[in-house]
Amino acid sequence: MPNETDSYTVTPRQPWWKAIGPALITACVVFGPGSLIVSTKVGAIFGYGFLWLLLLTGVFMGTYVAMSARIGVVGGATPLTLLAGTLGRRIAFLVGLTLCLVCSAFQFSNNTAFAMAVSAFFPGATGQYLLTIQITSLVIINGLIALFLFTATHIYAAVERMMKFMVAVVLVSFLSSLILAGPGLLDVLWGFIPQIPEGFSFGRVPGPDGKDWAPMLLIAGLLGTTFSVGGAFFQGNLVREKGWSIADYRNSIRDSIAGVCVLTGVSMVIMITAATVLSGKPANNLAQLAEVLRPALGPTAYWIFCIGLVPIAMNPFMINAMIGGAILSDAVGKPCKLSDPIPRKMTVVVLLIGMIAAVWGLASGRRPDELIVFGQALTVLGNPLMAAALLFLANQRSIMGQHRNSVAINVVAGLGFLVVLFAAGCRVAGLMGY
Repeated sequence: MPNETDSYTVTPRQPWWKAIGPALITACVVFGPGSLIVSTKVGAIFGYGFLWLLLLTGVFMGTYVAMSARIGVVGGATPLTLLAGTLGRRIAFLVGLTLCLVCSAFQFSNNTAFAMAVSAFFPGATGQYLLTIQITSLVIINGLIALFLFTATHIYAAVERMMKFMVAVVLVSFLSSLILAGPGLLDVLWGFIPQIPEGFSFGRVPGPDGKDWAPMLLIAGLLGTTFSVGGAFFQGNLVREKGWSIADYRNSIRDSIAGVCVLTGVSMVIMITAATVLSGKPANNLAQLAEVLRPALGPTAYWIFCIGLVPIAMNPFMINAMIGGAILSDAVGKPCKLSDPIPRKMTVVVLLIGMIAAVWGLASGRRPDELIVFGQALTVLGNPLMAAALLFLANQRSIMGQHRNSVAINVVAGLGFLVVLFAAGCRVAGLMGY
């Protein structure tokens, strides 16, 4: 364990592209189809008015990602292992099991999103033909990931290289769409000034389809999909995968900042593009979003945008399952590196749960809402639990030594914890029909 004599010794400075990695993986799993659709809806309905909130949410996410990374490099173990050593294995198991169940439940959504992304490349396909394409794509992608899990020697290194490439594809694709959309610079800058946009209400209001809806639930979704406590929590595992120790303390901070900047930046690009070209026309899934954008962006930009949808759908698809497998192994005190045998097997179980649920949902012609509600309910419990665990660990002198949280970090993290509780309360209200 660290002590008060620890110093901020660092390894020789690396090129920036080598000094990042763990937080980039976190950004890829957090910014998935849900983040894309929510950011698009907020931009389409409220314009640039909530860019300031997205920036603030990025600050909270960055605080928790950096906090988890610091716990991993200074504590010399994963957050769950450190929890087990301080509060006991039962508490560690509860936190880990909750995160694993959340990953398993939302793996269904990832499968469905991937099927929708594939559908965007077949705009004329309908009925049984489209269903065959979707199910075939799910079987193939799940099979390829399972094959990768049992053939790759160093899974983390391979995933890190893959995510760097995927992030480059996403940035080129969505930045191209933003440039072609041509937003007004002054309008965008005005969106970073805290404000309540026109048309926003804290209560339920009539929607364009005649049904009442609650704008606050959409904003809670924006907070929940950008400020992912589960993704931040696993950052402590990822820095251990990277092999970082206390000597890499500053590298872990730079990495966290870079990863969250990518996450928040992509969300902003999507929101600005939607505010510019989709005013009043929000989409509910990736295929619908691509179709709505087609006339606004033109044929070339449409296909560039569709290329960007593939990594958006695929990144969390693969990493979410790996998190579920690794965290459950960690929760029971077993080896938890992605290349270890037990996490590989657990990851396949998570993959199968998500694929079977998604195939059933697609074949039946409806989404299995019970599974989505189950995942949301677990998130209500899980996010405050994981945020509290990170705050507890980051303030333990026996674990962090002189690197424990400062007063300023605790203030920001405390405000972030209140945001987590607020988002959880909104989800409870949504599940209860308010």
